Amino acid sequence: MGLIKAAISSASTTLADQWIEYFYCDSLSNDVLIEKGVKQVSAGSNTKGSENIITNGTGIAVNEGQAMLIVEDGKIVDFTVEPGRFTWDQSTEPSLFDNGWKGLKDSFKIFGKRFTMGGTPGKDQRVYFVNLKEIFDNKFGSATPMPYNDPTYRGIYIRYFGMYTFKITDPLAFYAHVAGNVEQRYTKAQLMEQCDMEFVNALDTALSMCSDEGFQYNELPKKQREIAAYMNDTLDEEWHKRRGMEIESVAIAKVTPDDESRKRIQKIDDAIMMGDARVAAGRLAEAQATAMENAASNEAGAFTGFLGMGMAAQAGGMQNGALFEQMSTREDNPLFQKPQRAGGTGTWTCSCGHENSGKFCSECGKEKPKQDTWTCACGHENSGKFCSECGKPRPKEGFVCSNEECGYTSDEPMKFCPQCGSPNKEE
Repeated sequence: MGLIKAAISSASTTLADQWIEYFYCDSLSNDVLIEKGVKQVSAGSNTKGSENIITNGTGIAVNEGQAMLIVEDGKIVDFTVEPGRFTWDQSTEPSLFDNGWKGLKDSFKIFGKRFTMGGTPGKDQRVYFVNLKEIFDNKFGSATPMPYNDPTYRGIYIRYFGMYTFKITDPLAFYAHVAGNVEQRYTKAQLMEQCDMEFVNALDTALSMCSDEGFQYNELPKKQREIAAYMNDTLDEEWHKRRGMEIESVAIAKVTPDDESRKRIQKIDDAIMMGDARVAAGRLAEAQATAMENAASNEAGAFTGFLGMGMAAQAGGMQNGALFEQMSTREDNPLFQKPQRAGGTGTWTCSCGHENSGKFCSECGKEKPKQDTWTCACGHENSGKFCSECGKPRPKEGFVCSNEECGYTSDEPMKFCPQCGSPNKEE
C-alpha cells in the first residue's frame, strides 16, 4: 500500500468532488508540532465507517511546510514531505516521497514497515501532519551566573538570556521517539520544558568553547552563528539522532557579569587605561587641578592647603610634567612623533645627518647617493638579484680593462686583466 500523486484536471473542483474521503490539515501554528488528520466525508458517502480506517482511493492534501505520515497500528507505512495532492492505494508498495530530504528513507527502514498482513487494511490507520517550519519564540536564560574564562578578565561569572529557533528535520524520528500515536495533536508546550533544560546545559558547553576560542564575554552576542554551530554539535546525539530536531539560530540578547565580576572588570579596565602614559598624565593633571581648587578654599587657609598639596606631590614621586617628558621620549607615542613630509618613504639621510627629500642635501649640498639599480629586458627597473616584474635574474656584468692600450674585454666579471694586470675599469 502506498501513496500515488493525484492529478486534478480542473482548478475549480473541490477535494470532495474528486474523492469519496479525503484528509486535509490547515497551516500548523508555531505551537503545534504534530496534528492528526481528520477524515472529511463527501455528501452521500458512507458516514458510518471507522474513523481510523483509510479507505482505498482516499485523497490526502499536503501543504507547504508539512510532512504527512501514514501510520498503521502505530507503525509508519508511508510518508511524504512533498506538497501536493495524493491518493491512498492499498495495492502498491510505499512510495516514500522524500523530496530530497536526506536520510528519511533510512529512517523509514528503522521506524516503518514495508508490507501489511495480507495486504489488507490494519485495525488502526491514521494520517498525521508534521510541522516542518522553523519554530520561533523559544526563550532561554541562565537562572544563576555561570563561570566564564574570559581571555582578558580571566575567571568571571556572567548571566545571559535570549531566544532560539529549531526545526524538525526528521519527522519519522520525531514521531517514533517523541510524539507517538497522539489522539489529536502534539504541542510545543509538551516538549519544551525538557528541551529548555537540555538547551541551557548545551549552551554552557558552547560558551566554554567560545572561551577556548578567545572570545571576550561582551563579544558573545556577535557570535550567533558560531554558537548555533556549537549547539548542534553538542546536541547532535540527543536532539538530531533521537528526536529529529536541529537548532536553526541562537540570538543572545544580552550578556551581563554579576556584581562581583563587574567590580573586577572595572578595576582591570582602569589599570589597563592607566598603563597608557597619556591617560595617566591626564588623570594626574586633573587631580592636581582639583587639589589646587580645594587648597585655595581650605578652611585652615590657602597656605596650609597648598602645603599639604606639595607634600602629596612629593609623596607621589612623579608629577604630570615628568610623565609628559617621559612620553616625549617614546618613539611609539603618536602625540610627539614628527610629522612626515609629503612622499613619506621618498626621504633620504645625508652623510652629514640631515634628512632630505630632494636630489641634493639642503644642509651641505651633497648629491643624493645613487642606488645600484639595473633595468631588466622587460623594461622594469630593479635593485635586487631578480626582476620583481618577470622574475628574470640580473645579467652578469662583463670585464673591461682600464688600460686602453691593452683593450681586453670579457663577458665574465673580473677584478684584474689577465693580460696586463690592470684593474677593472668600473672599479
